[in-house]
Amino acid sequence: MAPFPLIKLGYLAIRQISKPIANAIKRRAKTHPFFRKYICMPPAQFYHWCEVNIQLRLMGLGKTKNFQRMPDKDAIELGGEMLGEFIVFGMACLVVVAEYTRGARKEAAKEESLRQEKETINLKLEQLFSITEVQENQIRELQRCVDNLTLEKEKTSEKSNSTNSSLKKRLLG
Repeated sequence: MAPFPLIKLGYLAIRQISKPIANAIKRRAKTHPFFRKYICMPPAQFYHWCEVNIQLRLMGLGKTKNFQRMPDKDAIELGGEMLGEFIVFGMACLVVVAEYTRGARKEAAKEESLRQEKETINLKLEQLFSITEVQENQIRELQRCVDNLTLEKEKTSEKSNSTNSSLKKRLLG
């Protein structure tokens, strides 16, 4: 049975927590003058400009020369919404990247383990080959010794047989 994925549960918690944090930042951005003027309004105005141009091109009217800016109140509202969505999206991206790096590290550790296991097996094979060579040399040496002893035994047996036959000749003759 696989262990309960606490890391994934933590990632899910981060995603769920990011929504209220995004809403709080969005409310703060709408009331703070710096955020309103430089963070919320420019992306909202750019989004509005892109949307108007795309709609005009789709209707076949071309580009607009007299671009009418979005009212500040609407731009602040849209910018705040965009900021909140960006924060939620950013947190989701961080979760995906963190999960990917965790998986990559896990896979790298697995590959390293397999590499080390393969290296160990190769080392043991080399040791077995060297032991086999030594044993083959020892077997050849032992065989040579056995052959020498067999030859010596045969020679002594022949001498003994010739001595016995000469004794028989003397005794009989």
